Amino acid sequence: MRILVVEDERRLAQIIKRGLEEAGYAVDSAFDGLEGQALAESASYDLIILDVMLPKQDGIKTCLELRNRKIGTPVLMLTARDAVEDRVAGLDAGADDYMIKPFAFSELLARVRALLRRGAPLNSSPLSVADLELDTATRTAVRGGRRIELTSREYAILEYLMRHPGILITRTMLEERVWDYQSDRLSNVIDVYIKKLRNKIDQPGQPSLIKTIRGAGYRMEGK
Repeated sequence: MRILVVEDERRLAQIIKRGLEEAGYAVDSAFDGLEGQALAESASYDLIILDVMLPKQDGIKTCLELRNRKIGTPVLMLTARDAVEDRVAGLDAGADDYMIKPFAFSELLARVRALLRRGAPLNSSPLSVADLELDTATRTAVRGGRRIELTSREYAILEYLMRHPGILITRTMLEERVWDYQSDRLSNVIDVYIKKLRNKIDQPGQPSLIKTIRGAGYRMEGK
């Protein structure tokens, strides 16, 4: 899952970004409304966290512009103003949820999960390829009865591969879905993570489920 955070308070933006990344999401940041709108129009996001009081273009206007351009990505709006009319303005602009600052990060994370479930109700269904199962609700992997411990990045890569079994997944596709724009997105880093995943998933006597397609990328196969 990829999230865009549009927040001009850079310390708060960094806290949100770091917390979401620790939870396994890829996160991009923007610090004004116009930059946020440009990113939302040029890339595919699963959720946008949008502050109301932004320089250059406020969050209400930014949300309206995105909706006018038929961008239906769920929007969670943040604001320090708690007047009813402010919340109504945000929701009328097309926001899906609203949070008042200051807030507990645990609540923000719960709202993020709720919006992502609402936007893609099947995303919480267990995934399986051959004898490998991935429970996306608990974020746990099991193969042949053996529980596999995964880091947040490993989980994100494995989930993406398992959602597209039998389909060629290029390095660019993985970069765009698992890494944010500010990260060093190098193909050799992806190769390292794939190797780590194989070492964890494949045990002696078990076929390798992640196939390397030389010069192209990877494919999840259960045969």
